[in-house]
Amino acid sequence: MTPEERAAFINSQVACALIELAGMQSENEVRKHHGQSPAYPEEAFQALMKKYLIGHNEVITFFNQ
Repeated sequence: MTPEERAAFINSQVACALIELAGMQSENEVRKHHGQSPAYPEEAFQALMKKYLIGHNEVITFFNQ
């Protein structure tokens, strides 16, 4: 895989994470509006980086393979 292809893959993973992030934020806002506790705590948002392998270490490892 070329560096450009690797960058494109990382960008696609970021796009997927952003879509999921938006849904999580939206659900938390709906629940807040109804006086409920958040469906997604801070840890769930942090877990997106690991799920989509877009954290600093994961990306560096991916580019060095």
